[in-house]
Amino acid sequence: MPAWLDNAIFYEIYPQSFQDTNADGIGDLRGIINRLDYIRDLGCNAIWLNPCFDSPFTDAGYDVADYKKVAPRYGTNEDLKELFREAHSRGLRVILDLVPGHTSVQHPWFLESMKSQPNEFSNRYVWNDDIWDTFEGVQNITGCIRGISDRNGCCAVNFFSTQPALNYGFVNPSKSWQCAPDSKDALATREAIKDVMRFWLQLGCDGFRVDMAGSLVKNDGDGKETIKLWQDFRRFLDGEFPDAAIISEWGDPKKSLAGGFHMDFLLHFGPSHYLDLFRCEAPYFSRKKNGSITLFAEAYWKNYQRTNGKGLICIPSGNHDMPRISHYLDIEEEKLVFVFLLTMPGAPFLYYGDEIGMRYLEGLTSVEGGFERTGARSPMQWDHTANAGFSSASPEQLYIPIDSSPDRPTVENQSILPGSLYHEIKKLIRLRLENEPLQSNAAFRFLNAQDHQPLVYLRTGKTGSALVAINPADSSASCQIEETGFHKVLYSYHGEAVLENGRLTSLLAAQLFYIKAFDLSHMLNEWS
Repeated sequence: MPAWLDNAIFYEIYPQSFQDTNADGIGDLRGIINRLDYIRDLGCNAIWLNPCFDSPFTDAGYDVADYKKVAPRYGTNEDLKELFREAHSRGLRVILDLVPGHTSVQHPWFLESMKSQPNEFSNRYVWNDDIWDTFEGVQNITGCIRGISDRNGCCAVNFFSTQPALNYGFVNPSKSWQCAPDSKDALATREAIKDVMRFWLQLGCDGFRVDMAGSLVKNDGDGKETIKLWQDFRRFLDGEFPDAAIISEWGDPKKSLAGGFHMDFLLHFGPSHYLDLFRCEAPYFSRKKNGSITLFAEAYWKNYQRTNGKGLICIPSGNHDMPRISHYLDIEEEKLVFVFLLTMPGAPFLYYGDEIGMRYLEGLTSVEGGFERTGARSPMQWDHTANAGFSSASPEQLYIPIDSSPDRPTVENQSILPGSLYHEIKKLIRLRLENEPLQSNAAFRFLNAQDHQPLVYLRTGKTGSALVAINPADSSASCQIEETGFHKVLYSYHGEAVLENGRLTSLLAAQLFYIKAFDLSHMLNEWS
C-alpha cells in the first residue's frame, strides 16, 4: 500500500461547483488551483477530483468522450498538470475519477463500434447481434441503445441511455455475442483502460477513485472474475506506479480488497448500514435518541475483520450522489459526526462544503443528469460577495443555483465564528494528524455500540492507544467497558466523561466527545 495513505485525509471536489475564474458560471481547474491553500489550511492532504474529462455532460462528466483530454469548460491538460504540480508543492495528493465501465456515445471507440464493418472496436462494447433482442435478465445491464447505426444489434448501457457499456466479458458465456473475461476483445478493453491510467499517472496524478468498480464483468454474481480483473490492474500499478492509490466504489471490502484495491467506500447502497448513521429518518447521530448504531457496528466489524491488513475502509461525510449531511442533522449534531469520521480507521473523505455545513437544496431542476442529486452539487459558498464568491457570472448563468438563504454558511463567516463547525473540523483533523493511534492503519475495536448508549471504541497504534466516546443523545448515558488507565484528555466537546472502575459516564445532557491516550512504549518493548 502506498505509504502516503497511512495518514491521508481526502477532500472531494465537484469541479463544476468549486470555483469559477472565467465568469462562465462553471467551476474550473484554475479555480481549484487558486483554492489549494484553503484545502491545505483546513488540514486535508489529498484531493479526489470528480470527472474532469471531455464529455457531453449528460451525466455530469461520468459519460466520458475522451479519457485523455480535459473538458474545455475546466481548462486544458496543461491546467491539470499544473494542478498536480501546485498540489504536490503544498504536500497534497490528487486522485482522479476513473470511469471504466462505460463511455459517452460520443467517444471515438463507440463511434467506431457502431460501424457495420468489423474493426478493432467492434467488440469494445457489449453488443448483441439482433436489433430486436434486449438484454433482459443480464446482470449489470440496465438497458440498451438501438437504432442509431447500421449495425444489426443493440448495445448494452450502464445507467443512462447515453452510457454504452464497455466489454470486459461474461462469466460462462452462453450466446454468440458474449465473450469470456480472458478473450482477446475483453483483454483489449483492459489494456485500453490501463493506457488511460498510465497517461495521467505519468503527468502527475496520484491514483484513482474507480466508479462502480464491481460491475465490470457481466453475469458475475459472486464477483470472482471481476476480482481477477482488478488483480490484473493492481499488478500493472505495482509494476509501473507503486505509489499510486486505487480506491473503489464497490461497497464490499471483502471483494474490493481481494481485487487489489487499497481502499473501499462505505456507500449509501449495499448492506453496510451507512445510512443509519446520519442519513435516514432516525439517524444515530441525532439527539432525538431513537436512532441505532447496532446494525452498522455489526456490519462494520465484520468488514473490518475481513480487511485483515489488506486495505482500508473509507467512511465519507457525503458525496455527489447523496443529499448533504445537513439535510438530516443540525450543526451541533454534525460536529459529532465529524468526531466519528475523523477518529475511525481508514482514510476520511470530506465532501466539499460539508466542513461549513452547506445545505442540500431541495426542489432544484435536474442539471446534467443530477435529478435528486442536484441539490448536493450547488456552488461552494466562500464569502458574502455576489454568488457567495463562487463566480462573477450573473446568477442565471450559474451551473446550479446558489443557496439564496441570507443565513447560508460560508467559509468567511465560519472562519470568524468561534466554535463553528469549520473550526471543530480543523481541530479534529489536526488531532488526527498529530496522534498516530487515530490514523488510518491503527487497530480498532468497538467497546460499546448499543442503542441509546455511548458509542465507545479503542484505537491502538505503534505509539499508544486512544479511547473515543461519543454520546449523541440529549441526556447523560453510561456504559461498562474493560479499558482503564487513560489519563490524557486530547479533545472534549460539550463536557467531559468520567471513566471510573470500568464505567464510562457522560456527565452533561448534551453531545459529548472525550478522548484519552496513554503511553504504550513499555508494552511495545515487551512485545518486541
